Amino acid sequence: MNSVPSILVVDDEQIVRDSFSKWFREDGLKVSAAANAAEALQQLQAQKWDIILLDIKMPGMDGMELQGRIKEIDPNATIIFITAHATVDTAVKALKEGAFDYVTKPVDPDYLSHLVTNAIKQRTLTTENLKLKERISEFCRVDDIIGESPQMQKVFELIQTVAKTDTTVMIRGESGTGKELIARAIHSNSNRRYFPIVAVNCGALPEGILESELFGHERGAFTGAQYRRKGKLELADGGTLFLDEVGNIDMKTQMDLLRAIETKQFTRVGGNDNIKVDFRVICATNTDLEKAVSDGTFREDLYYRVNVFTIFIPPIRERKGDIPVLANYFVHKYARAIGKPITSLLPEAMDTLVRYNWPGNVRELENAIERAMVVGKPPAIRPEDLPYQLTEKNHILPTGSLAAVEKAHIASILEQNKWNISRSAEILQIDRVTLYNKIEKYGLRKPSAG
Repeated sequence: MNSVPSILVVDDEQIVRDSFSKWFREDGLKVSAAANAAEALQQLQAQKWDIILLDIKMPGMDGMELQGRIKEIDPNATIIFITAHATVDTAVKALKEGAFDYVTKPVDPDYLSHLVTNAIKQRTLTTENLKLKERISEFCRVDDIIGESPQMQKVFELIQTVAKTDTTVMIRGESGTGKELIARAIHSNSNRRYFPIVAVNCGALPEGILESELFGHERGAFTGAQYRRKGKLELADGGTLFLDEVGNIDMKTQMDLLRAIETKQFTRVGGNDNIKVDFRVICATNTDLEKAVSDGTFREDLYYRVNVFTIFIPPIRERKGDIPVLANYFVHKYARAIGKPITSLLPEAMDTLVRYNWPGNVRELENAIERAMVVGKPPAIRPEDLPYQLTEKNHILPTGSLAAVEKAHIASILEQNKWNISRSAEILQIDRVTLYNKIEKYGLRKPSAG
C-alpha cells in the first residue's frame, strides 16, 4: 500500500463523484473518479487502489459485474458499494462476492468517512499479515541449512517429505549437529508454520520443573506456585512442540506425555480440568533410546510413539566436504557481526579445519571461526588464529601410513575445491600432472553429479 491511502470513486453521477472526491481529499486521501466501468477498468489497470467506492446502477456494465472484473485484476481489492437502489438480494450477493460493505444514498459524510477509515485499517492489517506470512515462509527454509554433501542432501529430501504431514519426527545425531535447526526447518515448511514452534530442553530441567514446564500448573499446586501458569503444550497449540534431549525425561512425565500426545489433552499440575490442544511433536536426542528402552529407563510405548519418522544428522567428520562451505558461511556471518574485513581462510587454515575430528560438530566449528575472526587480522584467517586444540595430533584424522595420510589429504583438498584440478594443485604446491598421477595412484574418483 502507498503511504497515503488511495480511493477510486466509480459513479455515473457527476455530483456524487465531485462530492466524494472533495470529502476524501479533505481527509488527506488520494482520490480519483470514474464515470463508468470502462473508465474504472482503465484506472485499475494503471495502478492499484486501496479502496473502491462502487455504484451498482450504471449505464453499460453495472457495479455487480464490475466487481467480478475488479477481483480478477486485484483479488484483494477492498470494495464498498454505494447505491440508491438497495435490495436485500443485491446486498447479500455483494457481500458474498467479497465486498467490504454496502451503504445506501443519501450518504452521511461522517459515516462514510468512518467506514472508509475502517476499511483502510483492515486492508493495512491484511497486507501486513500477508507480508508476515511471506517472511515466516522464508524463515529457516531448507535452502538456508548449509550442506552440499550427499548425506545432507538426503536430510533435505527427508525434511521435504515429512514437513507437510503431521507425522511425529525423531531427529537423531551427536551434540552440535544442528538438530533444532532441522526441527525448525520442518516446522517452517509445514502447514503449521503460522503457529509457534515451542522448544523444550528436557535435559536441562529437573524432574518436577520439567513437568510444570510441559503441562503448566494451577495456583497453589506446589510451594511457590502463586499464579496459574500455562505450559509448553498449551503454548504450542496449533503449532509444533520440539522436545530436545527427549531421552532425559523421567518415567512419570513420560507417561503423562504419552497420554497427551495420543489424546491431545492433558491436565495442569494441581488441576482437574482436561485441556484440549492440537500440536505436532518433533523430538531430538543424541542418546541410545533403544538401550534406554532395554534398560527400563524409557517407556517402550512412548518410544514407538515418538520414533515414527527418523532423520539422522551425520557428524561433520563424516561429511568433510561440508566443512569449507560451513567455514566460509561463518566467516561472512561474523565479518558482518563484528565489522572486520576478513573474507576467507588461508589454504593451510582450511586444511586444518578439514583434518580436525570435530567432536563438537557444527557448533564447535562455528565457535572456532568466531574465535579466529576476533583474534585474526585481515584479509584472511591463518592457522595460528584457530583454537589450539585443532592442531593437537590426537584430534587429527586420519592416522596410519604416510601414503594413507597423503591420500586423505589430497582427497580433502579436491573435495574442498569441488575437484578443480588447477586450484587443488596450487594449494598442494604441485603441478597438475603430478596431481593427476596421485589421483590415479590412489584410485580417487570425483563424486557423480547425481
